Amino acid sequence: MATITVRRLDDSVMKLLKARAEINERSLEGEVRQILRAAVENDMDAKRRVFIARIKHLHKDITLKGPSTPSEVLIRKDRDRDHGR
Repeated sequence: MATITVRRLDDSVMKLLKARAEINERSLEGEVRQILRAAVENDMDAKRRVFIARIKHLHKDITLKGPSTPSEVLIRKDRDRDHGR
């Protein structure tokens, strides 16, 4: 596992972190790990939601343009064209 060092942390932040750790019955280190984990997971959830929204938007744009030709029909037409049929 990796280790990080945080320098020049305000005393007031440290005091709040210690209080939060005590309330949650965790060590200071455990509390900081939990805060970082939650922050990263929340960020990934937000990115995932944006990605899904974009995909839905693209899908809606594609389907609004009308019916599409199945790929096997296009392939067959292409093969027939290449073989002079």
